Formats: sequence, C-alpha cells, structure tokens
Amino acid sequence: MKLRKVSAAAATALVLTLTATACGGDGDSEGGSGSGGGDKIKIGIKYDQPGLGLKEPDGSFSGFDVDVATYVAKELGYEPDQIEFVETKSADRENALARGDVKLIAATYSITDERKEKVDFAGPYLLAHQDLLVKTDSDISEATDLNGKNLCSVTGSTSAQNVKNDFAPKANLKETGGYSECLAGLQSGSVDALTTDDSILAGYAAQAQYKGKFKLAGLKLSNENYGIGVKKGDTETVNKVNAALEKMVKDGAWETAVKDNFGPANYEYEPAPKIGNIVK
Repeated sequence: MKLRKVSAAAATALVLTLTATACGGDGDSEGGSGSGGGDKIKIGIKYDQPGLGLKEPDGSFSGFDVDVATYVAKELGYEPDQIEFVETKSADRENALARGDVKLIAATYSITDERKEKVDFAGPYLLAHQDLLVKTDSDISEATDLNGKNLCSVTGSTSAQNVKNDFAPKANLKETGGYSECLAGLQSGSVDALTTDDSILAGYAAQAQYKGKFKLAGLKLSNENYGIGVKKGDTETVNKVNAALEKMVKDGAWETAVKDNFGPANYEYEPAPKIGNIVK
C-alpha cells in the first residue's frame, strides 16, 4: 500500500486553523514535552504500523494516528513543524508519559481499566476489533484453531493474552518488539498467525509487497477503543484533546483521514465513537 505522506486530514487541519493562529494558544502554554520547553510538542506514535503510524524512508510520517495527532496538536496551538513524533513501543507507553518524554501518545493505544490506573485518556477516536492475520492458504478460521500453533504479537500488547485466556490456551505464544518482526515470521512460516487489531492488520495486508499473501480471518475477538494517552492527572490537556477530537469528527476531517489511510485495504471501519463512550 502506498501511503499518502501528507493526508487530506492533515491539510484540512492546516486550513481550518490558519485563520485562528492568534487565538489557538502558543506552544509555551502547553508546555511541550516534559523537558523540552514549550516551542515544540512531543507526541508518541508507532513507527512500523502502515496505515496508522509509519516512518517513511524520507523521514516523514504517515497514517491515521499521525493525522489525528497532527489535527489535535493544531488545536492545541502547534504548527506541524513544531511537532516531534517519538517512537513509542507498546511496552513503554505508560512510562513514556510518566517520565515526561512525550506530551501525548496516539499509538493504537486501547483504553483499558488497568491502563487508566497509570495514565489518563482522551477519546476514544477509533473502535477497532482484535483479529488474526494468516497466510492466504491457511486453514485457520477460528481462534480455537490456534491451539498447538505458533501465535505472534507484540510485548506489552493485550491481544495475544486475550487469545490464550479466552480461546486457545494451548497456543504457543511468541512476543516480539514490533509487528514487523511478527510479519516476517508469518511470511517465513515460523509463525502461523499474527494477532492484533484489525486496523493494524489491514494496513499490513494492504501493502504492495504483501498483496495476495495474507488475509484477515474476519473475527471480532474484542473491542479496542483507541484513546490518546495523557499523563495521569493532566485533566486540562484531556479536555482540550477531547474538544479537538469532537471538532475533527464534526468538520469531516476524521472521515477523510479514515478513507485516506484505510481505504486501499477495504477496511470496514466503525463510525466515529462518541467521546467517553467505551464499548466493552
């Protein structure tokens, strides 16, 4: 899948706010990152998730999470060149916020009760579902088929543990540092299935080099409510981010971002969720 480096959603955000720069707040008022001053804002994203958060060969960034983060940052008073995207691994997201390494995290960050004990969330801004990615000729069609098979996911993700706890306790779990490593294992045959959110899997399956090689099993094993992580106790920022997300949906930029980033994969996305509405 060839991703657009500057999506329509990001462009829309720029147009909508150019005339409101004077009242949009400046970088100093938002504090930027915990240690970097107020002229920039550091936002945690994934670097290896096509369609969501991807660092391109030329150093630019693309994906739905990137578009959402760019729009939100504009509403907080930051121009695109004031945003510093920081790679944030799944296992380090809570610590990154607590240390002040980043101000926000938009990295397929599912809102859970356990995580809410450590961080605050704005959103949700996308409802995804856990699924399986398998080879096109795989006979795996149900989660229970994974018993005795090699299942891959990312360290710190809830996806693989959900499968082992609820569907396939005898699955052989392999955890890696990134989804790209799982994908390599799936391609080589050392892994039978990759499990994570359908939005992430769709991005991989749609890439040109993998076209026709992989397929989604089409299972909805869980509901994943993506939120934007904020340091625990920073209610002011949570409220501002929620207002930005509501505006993004209302002015159509959210819909544009979904189609720009997931359209090539024919991803059947859910409608934009309402702020604070967590689907169990």
